[in-house]
Amino acid sequence: MSTQAISNVICGICSFFIPGLGQLLQGRIIAALLHFVLAAVLWVFWMGWLVTVWSVYSAATHKP
Repeated sequence: MSTQAISNVICGICSFFIPGLGQLLQGRIIAALLHFVLAAVLWVFWMGWLVTVWSVYSAATHKP
């Protein structure tokens, strides 16, 4: 496994706990804010898990 792949796995795990944190660790500030705000808004309607799954996938599959 390459260092980038391991890094993406760690970022994916971080995004599981706080949506957008993985993107923030990768230096993608706009994407991090988008994931965090969307998750916060949608959790009010019990749909935040969709953004959490999207955030994990996005962080884990990012190719710089």
